[in-house]
Amino acid sequence: MSKMVLRYDKMVEDALRGVLREALNASLEGLPGDHHFYITFRTRHPGVDVADSIRARYPDEMTIVLQHQYWGLEVTPDWFEVTLSFNRMNQRLHIPFAAVTAFADPSAKFGLQFQADTSIEVELPGGPGESQSTGKADAAGAAEPPTEAGEAGAQVITLDAFRKK
Repeated sequence: MSKMVLRYDKMVEDALRGVLREALNASLEGLPGDHHFYITFRTRHPGVDVADSIRARYPDEMTIVLQHQYWGLEVTPDWFEVTLSFNRMNQRLHIPFAAVTAFADPSAKFGLQFQADTSIEVELPGGPGESQSTGKADAAGAAEPPTEAGEAGAQVITLDAFRKK
């Protein structure tokens, strides 16, 4: 008899990441209505490809916003790529779905958080001894400084400031 264990936690994570994948696929030609996406990902996860200047600014985790100014969105079963403008310079980002830790669409009041497998993250120059910050960068390239919770290493992003009142 086999000692195989069913990993329901992994099955659920894969299914939830499928929601993100489908939302991105539905947005290949642009986001409908007021929809916009906040996608948080681990910048040191294997397979993440971002410019060195972006990784230097967000060495651990960053949040991107897909709303008005994004180009060349490409979605596969394992990763997505998108071009965003950072300080008026277009940058191509390659993000495996396994690197994503949170997804939200504030216009639909919908959000997901994923378990990050940090055991497979790569160590980059400036490793754990360096100051690590969590911040947000939007598709227009304006980066917001980390919040107090972000500086303390929290992984929760408050979207209250972006909700319509």
